[in-house]
Amino acid sequence: MKKASTLNPKLLTAGAFLSFLIFGFVDNIKGPALPPLLSELGFSYSTGGSILIGAYFGFLVATLITGPIADRAGNKIVMFIAGVCLLIGLSAFSLFSLAWMLTAAIFFMGMGLGAIEVGGNLIILDIHSQDKGRFLNLLSFFHGVGAMLHAEVERPDNIGGLSWRIVYRATMVPVLLLFVYFLYIKYPRDGVRHNSATLKEFGALAFSGEMILYYLVIAVYVAAEVGVGAWLVEFLQKAKSQSVMQSSVYLSIFFATATAGRFFGSFFVDHIGYLKSMLAASLASILFIVIGIFGPPALAIFIPLSGLFFSIIFPTATAAVSDLHEENMGAILGILFMFGGLGAMLGSSSVGVASDWLGIRLGFGMVLLFCLVLSGLIGILLCKRPAAT
Repeated sequence: MKKASTLNPKLLTAGAFLSFLIFGFVDNIKGPALPPLLSELGFSYSTGGSILIGAYFGFLVATLITGPIADRAGNKIVMFIAGVCLLIGLSAFSLFSLAWMLTAAIFFMGMGLGAIEVGGNLIILDIHSQDKGRFLNLLSFFHGVGAMLHAEVERPDNIGGLSWRIVYRATMVPVLLLFVYFLYIKYPRDGVRHNSATLKEFGALAFSGEMILYYLVIAVYVAAEVGVGAWLVEFLQKAKSQSVMQSSVYLSIFFATATAGRFFGSFFVDHIGYLKSMLAASLASILFIVIGIFGPPALAIFIPLSGLFFSIIFPTATAAVSDLHEENMGAILGILFMFGGLGAMLGSSSVGVASDWLGIRLGFGMVLLFCLVLSGLIGILLCKRPAAT
């Protein structure tokens, strides 16, 4: 019995890591598949963009509904929901050709990813209450590994000209593995949080002044990260005169440094303190982005290197929020991650709009603005809770 009780948490931790590995892989399947999809089906860029928005809405819906489900029925149910939604979405997307059907399919994929976001984080918080900062950063590290793995697998010379539909169908295999894994694994506890808070009490907890600041922190951080990921290549080519190859390499460096930053950050965030670590990381990212944007072309490498620093903010902020609440954690994290989804939409669109008005050099500066706001928000939180971890 003792052996089972020690083994199960390890298996659940491995399951959470596996879920985020798949999260990173599936989350990045959309971009490389979009050009051949548009070409095959004759869709415009606007239609393609509208289809992709379905994934964001699915993610937002899932984060709102799976949090309360986790509180009432347990994290295992949430992981089942994630598996089912991903299998439906991937299979439908690989079969359909009408725009509205593809939008519905990618909506289910977004729901599956949102459910993994909630369920995976809650599993880590349930099991690793003492060193959650470390394990939440490692969880995000596996998301980065999945993204990098996907980039390698879907390289043109590796897939040999396979149809984008085949790629989506093949991706169902690891998702099915995840579903089966959580079907047979046992939770060391019932995983259900018996919460007594009324709706009014929950609203007061979830939307206190401090929590609103954390929601904004997550939103502007994700806006900055997505802004870099979506627009770095264009910025480097137009503002720094880089080639397509060099700018693509710099984008890969950004994702690689963000992944490495979460791995190395996992060793110190619990010791330094959550808010102090986040503030130091955001200030360092500002310095690197300023050098990269306004320095000579040779220093543009500082932009992708900034991923080493502010990549730790999302998982560390999640750990900090978990210190504030014992009840309704699933629902509160669901709201937190919903703001992350809103930040993703804000980051990708605002840089584009600003670039139309001001040019790509200043438009890309929206990323810097997000980082400045991020540092200010973290500073306010630190002033409110100077002893907070």
